Amino acid sequence: MLINSFRKQFDMLQQGVFHLPDPWYFLNYVEVVTHGFFGFFFRSVVVVGVSLVLMLIISAFAAYPLARMNFKLNPFIYATIVAMMSVPMHVTLIPIFKLTTNIGIYDSLKALIGPYVAFALPMSVFILTAFMKTIPKEIEESAEIDGCNRYQNFFRMILPLSKSGLSTLAIYNGVAMWNEFAFANTLIITPSKKTLPLALGQFKGEHSLDIPIILAVLTLSVLPMISLFIIFQDKLVKGMMAGAVKG
Repeated sequence: MLINSFRKQFDMLQQGVFHLPDPWYFLNYVEVVTHGFFGFFFRSVVVVGVSLVLMLIISAFAAYPLARMNFKLNPFIYATIVAMMSVPMHVTLIPIFKLTTNIGIYDSLKALIGPYVAFALPMSVFILTAFMKTIPKEIEESAEIDGCNRYQNFFRMILPLSKSGLSTLAIYNGVAMWNEFAFANTLIITPSKKTLPLALGQFKGEHSLDIPIILAVLTLSVLPMISLFIIFQDKLVKGMMAGAVKG
């Protein structure tokens, strides 16, 4: 994908996809950038950023009582959250389309944030609950002896110790939201409001398809996620493994 994004379409079709560019053709990227790529990019950053912040806040507040408190409805609420993980996203497209139309946010970035958060929450609460259960209860008990109440325990002890789990959720859900197409294609129709997964449609001609330009768009689209994974891969692996071993 990367190599062929630096080629002319004629050369790629004539020589095949396994040859190095000769010469390297950088105008594909110039055309992509000058035709509004960064508009799609920044709209995706806004939607994913806001959705992740809301998802992480709600997940943390929901997972803490499920993991650290014993109350009558705890098993029922936990089972309900687990059951919600089995709801297919696509069966909600029409209801969400009607809902966003009725409340007046259809064809806006706000229409995407709600579904993104809602579908990320069940898995996130499930994972974070399991992660918080691995934190020794003695830590909270020691803090309570020192005068900490429930809120102080959560913010000063549990939340800092859950950074690896939160980082894992941020990366996992961030990639899913970044690449999400179904809701974006259903809830956004104005070209100037579309997000990055819809950008490919803006770079194809009416009767033709310039493959190297499409590959350039794809390359620029995946670079942020690859960079984040490389930077935070240690925390990602640590967060995924932490819930597997009690301790």
